[in-house]
Amino acid sequence: MTEPWNAVATLADPSRRALYDYVRRQDHAVGREEAADATEMSRNLAAFHLDKLVEAGLLTARYEPPAGRPRGRGRAPKVYEPTGDGLTVTIPQRQYELLADVLAEALAAGESPGQVARERGRRFGQAMGGAGDVLGALAGLGFEPEAGADAVRLHNCPFHAVAARHTELVCGLNLSFVTGLLDGLGQDAQARLAPRPGACCVEVTPAAQA
Repeated sequence: MTEPWNAVATLADPSRRALYDYVRRQDHAVGREEAADATEMSRNLAAFHLDKLVEAGLLTARYEPPAGRPRGRGRAPKVYEPTGDGLTVTIPQRQYELLADVLAEALAAGESPGQVARERGRRFGQAMGGAGDVLGALAGLGFEPEAGADAVRLHNCPFHAVAARHTELVCGLNLSFVTGLLDGLGQDAQARLAPRPGACCVEVTPAAQA
């Protein structure tokens, strides 16, 4: 079982955090060379930090030959995968209190949860001064945004555990919240549903493209 404070201490190192984030975002087990290339560090240094992440219970490791290649002599390369959601410390970041507040406010006011979520997002964007950095705002809320050529994709759902049980409700609230956030930031962009396994159901696109 992962000890929360051990996990936090391990991820305090920027190199380990970068490796952990990279491995967790992949849909396959990651080898040492791939991880080293992705984080721009030497293979030996990457191997050292990856094994420390295994010791902390944040990653699991096994030996696996490369896909599509015949098994050669010697031991197969070591590959790494995340352990899952079994941490008491929320890594990645979750925002269950925000979700609870939105639902409670909607119930008390007799309004739709989507309307309340959109207003919450708008107020959050305005509190940042308007015309703010959408990537910074989304990152601060735990969405783990990544700007691509055609869209900003969100790697993490801050309401993950609830979304797994009530997908339609939570994805709708996510969409409303991000829509309000963009409005509050004065961004010429639009949020839309784009479900992907293991990621947030919302992405942000330029308004013209959306």
